[in-house]
Amino acid sequence: MNSFNDIFQAYNWDDTKQSIYAKTSDDVLKALSAGRRTLEDFKALVSPAAAPYLEQMAQISQQLTLKRFGKTIQMYVPLYLSNECNNICTYCGFSYDNKLRRKTLSPIEIMQEVAVIKDMGYDHVLLVTGEANQTVHVDYFKKVLELIRPHFAHVSMEVQPLDLDDYLALTPYGLNTVLVYQETYHQDDYKKHHPKGKKSNFQYRLETPDRLGQAGIHKMGLGVLIGLEDWRTDCFFTALHLNYLEKQYWQSKYSLSFPRLRPFSGGLEPKVEMSDRELVQLICAYRIFNEEVELSISTRESPNFRNNIIKLGITAMSAGSKTNPGGYAVEPESLEQFEISDDRSPAEIARTIRAQGYEPVWKDWDHCLTR
Repeated sequence: MNSFNDIFQAYNWDDTKQSIYAKTSDDVLKALSAGRRTLEDFKALVSPAAAPYLEQMAQISQQLTLKRFGKTIQMYVPLYLSNECNNICTYCGFSYDNKLRRKTLSPIEIMQEVAVIKDMGYDHVLLVTGEANQTVHVDYFKKVLELIRPHFAHVSMEVQPLDLDDYLALTPYGLNTVLVYQETYHQDDYKKHHPKGKKSNFQYRLETPDRLGQAGIHKMGLGVLIGLEDWRTDCFFTALHLNYLEKQYWQSKYSLSFPRLRPFSGGLEPKVEMSDRELVQLICAYRIFNEEVELSISTRESPNFRNNIIKLGITAMSAGSKTNPGGYAVEPESLEQFEISDDRSPAEIARTIRAQGYEPVWKDWDHCLTR
């Protein structure tokens, strides 16, 4: 069966980057006035030539988002189950070579975390682990899903990429959404940042969304870690990937995230800095390119930035997040995967959303409605 890798191999990173930076004001105006935007239009919208048109892009992005999603912001929260990891990743606090006490939550500890999260008001939880197949494996995920599924309307997962049979085995347990970020589509730099562990297999990770589509996963999340490589080129390849998946697996829904490299213990300095203004440009570019995709912003970003982005295309936000296993109740002081920037409570974020005329949505959907 064909996969995204077949399309990906037809593109050259340097040529793609050059074509983005060669876009002109005329290309941007053409993209803004187009009825249906192409990948070439997306290149123009993320190019430096689009910077003077940010206000116009923001207005179009807001209009398109209101048309499709209304004045709603979906609320979700991560639940870190484990910081055990067999990979060396240069940018991650859980990296195998980073000296920290490793922990995987037990069933009792998971339910302690769930109790706090439910008290916050959440009905959408994102399960997160490091990548350690001997500890956090499919059988562990089955037990976790079986344990927490009665307590949440929507369960997402961000763990190691799995085989097709594994995804097929997890869907009956209530797995709704899977997030798998490529980190960077620059194949050579990908190897530099992932020198050890199963994650070093670029192609296996690249083809994970294909396996998700074949398994009939309800929603997939894509993205890159902004700061590892040229963000414009990386995000073009994300758009290319999204475009392929929507055509190939049209029954699934899709979301995009915009994680910027954040400090962690022993941290990596970003290779490429992205300003707040550029992140707004990227968010608007994605929305103008694709009216249907969900756009998510996490607590990596500052309170001021998150306040100002609510009306510009974002459809989902986390709040009150902890990025360490047991962070809500069991071990609040354990080492985080990365530092968060917005530490306001979910209630505070909900008030901010309402103050702008939008409604925080705690329960996005129910599985029974899709049958």
